[in-house]
Amino acid sequence: MPAKPAALSVSDVLGLGRLAADGAAGVTGLVEDMHMAVLDTPGLAPFAQGLTGGVARLVYRGIGGAFRLTGKGIGAGAALVGAEPGERPVSRGREVALAALNGVLGDHLAETGNPLALPMRFRRDGRALALETSPLAEAFPDATGKVAVLVHGLCMSDLQWTRQNHDHGAALARDLGYTPVYLSYNSGRHVSVNGRAFAAALEALVAAWPRKIEDFVVVGHSMGGLVARSACLYAEEAGQAWRGRLKTLVFLGAPHHGAPLERIGAWVDVAIGKTPYAAAFGRLGKIRSAGVTDLRYGNLVDEDWQGRDRFARAPDRRRPVPLPEGVACYTIAATTAASPGDLADRFFGDGLVPVTSALGRHEDAARDLGFPADRRWIACETGHFDLLSRRDVYERIAGWVAQR
Repeated sequence: MPAKPAALSVSDVLGLGRLAADGAAGVTGLVEDMHMAVLDTPGLAPFAQGLTGGVARLVYRGIGGAFRLTGKGIGAGAALVGAEPGERPVSRGREVALAALNGVLGDHLAETGNPLALPMRFRRDGRALALETSPLAEAFPDATGKVAVLVHGLCMSDLQWTRQNHDHGAALARDLGYTPVYLSYNSGRHVSVNGRAFAAALEALVAAWPRKIEDFVVVGHSMGGLVARSACLYAEEAGQAWRGRLKTLVFLGAPHHGAPLERIGAWVDVAIGKTPYAAAFGRLGKIRSAGVTDLRYGNLVDEDWQGRDRFARAPDRRRPVPLPEGVACYTIAATTAASPGDLADRFFGDGLVPVTSALGRHEDAARDLGFPADRRWIACETGHFDLLSRRDVYERIAGWVAQR
């Protein structure tokens, strides 16, 4: 009888301990900042600082240092344990929760060497694929020359392509003979960092594929669409072979020009920062990952964020990046409204991404992606995540892919 999947692995427990220690150190700093803001109150400052300022700072530094030292010790233990081959497989719930955690804190997890940080890898049925010809042939005994790579969005897992008993990849395999491959990645890292890594991973996948590739399709949901566009650009710059084989790109609710929720988060940061006693709590808004802040305008390349304060309120300074040449690009936007043009359509879109952003429209001609009318579509009465399960959405994807 197969072992029941474990809720957590040993490295998960150690990683959570490391993250808890990091969090405790961060909260200590937050309380210290608020304490010092009170001490700086006009009229109270000279007296209070003389009595407690130096002592308080010494105490806070000591407590924070102790938490950080604990976190480093836990992290070292996690590195020694690693992924034990004898561990039981982990549950789907754990996979989904870990993907969400990476979306929010993934850059911090990666930078601190936390074992909870997800590596980029291709997977099938939740199992990582070795990018060599023989292992791929074993993993895909029924491999065809038609490959569909599916790229998930922010805070999501590759397992979540299955929604309400439907999976676009499995349906493309059943109806059109494609072999689906699913990308798993840390969505909390910068889109450009993931884009470059995705480009390199695709180069290895295509080179090791056990059959001659006749057709090659990438489907990106939400942030996954931005990662795919970024990968195309970096592949062109590096002269990678897979870029010339890519036939079709399909975007599902991709925030080509950003998402308003991240912009709201930026305004909240500014407002809180201007209030002396509440300014310390501005740190809470700044725990959101690099991947999240990239969604303010839809960053694709390193220069969109390098050398800039990603939490600062600033205009859109992105480098305009057109759709990749020689690739048939299609986009689907969603709206919770009953028909395009309703108030809900204009203001809320699918609940996360506005329709205009998902369609690539922009008032600046240099940024407008110019999807032809027959390569864009709006799914009405559809939420952002419903794009993964709606039958009419799949039929539109399949129709476009079969047309190619």
